[in-house]
Amino acid sequence: MNTIFDLAERCLFDADIARKLETTHQAQQLAQADQLSFEPAAPPRPIADTLFPDKPLLLMPRDMPRRRLDTREGKAAFFHALAHIEFMAIYLAWDIIYRFRGLPEAFYRDWLKIADEEAQHFELLRRHLSGFAVEYGDLPAHKGLWTHAEDTADDILARLAVVPRCMEARGLDVTPAMIEKLRGLGDDAGVAILQRIYQDEVGHVERGSYWFNVFCRQAGLDPEQTYKEKILACYQGKPKGPFNREVRIIAGFTHNEIDWLEERLHE
Repeated sequence: MNTIFDLAERCLFDADIARKLETTHQAQQLAQADQLSFEPAAPPRPIADTLFPDKPLLLMPRDMPRRRLDTREGKAAFFHALAHIEFMAIYLAWDIIYRFRGLPEAFYRDWLKIADEEAQHFELLRRHLSGFAVEYGDLPAHKGLWTHAEDTADDILARLAVVPRCMEARGLDVTPAMIEKLRGLGDDAGVAILQRIYQDEVGHVERGSYWFNVFCRQAGLDPEQTYKEKILACYQGKPKGPFNREVRIIAGFTHNEIDWLEERLHE
């Protein structure tokens, strides 16, 4: 029987996009059919060994070209950037499964479902991109996302604080405005894709919040205080606002955590 860790290794250490997507969907199907083992085998390989496709060219965020969303080229660049975020999210979901052992089976099932949904998001965006005669990899992308995985490779609480409860949570703040902008531009297909992603991402952040709180309490730690400590230790710079308080609460944040984030904007 396949183990979830074997399949995670297959996805993380193979740069082929088609095989990565196929393996991700296959793993979720096996888990749903109770044909997947969650027993760990060999220890994880170093995160530095993770393999990525040759394209896109990865740039620092400050070096990314700026384009207007109301042009065809700008819209293609926008959806390419989103496709890259969702593609990297597949890696992030698989890596949290692969790297952290001895956790409840429910944790691995949650993140496998998330990996499968991120793969679906990527496929939706890649198909939409084809309408602009652009393939994923044709345009540059920023390389900031994976550094957060590298920086938190030895600390599950830091990983949960920084990835779902910081990076992904930012999507809860900005996506509604993106949807309205696309609706104003008449891109109904793009609006439908972003609405699907937004709905799923609320659940992803909620699972991050849930497991962060579970692991904090198991370790005898205060979740709110630990969240602040992990963000300050692992995330450089101030958080970006404004914050979508209503949806962040649904996704497992507390009012105290959001108040603290808002205070940091004005420090």
